[in-house]
Amino acid sequence: MPKLKTKRAAAKRFKVTGTGKLKRNKAYKRHILTKKSAKVKRNLRKATTVDATNVKTMKKILPYL
Repeated sequence: MPKLKTKRAAAKRFKVTGTGKLKRNKAYKRHILTKKSAKVKRNLRKATTVDATNVKTMKKILPYL
């Protein structure tokens, strides 16, 4: 079987936690921030895990992670 190429865009955005879950940053923190409350912006700073429905796809995109 040939080597698989990692999607570089995904590799820059996702990391693996110690337990093997995929960690990602939240969206909606780039612009139009004036109408968002401080609480919302504070919560968007925190990283979160990739949803279970997307994990299979992400593992295919990132074969060596």
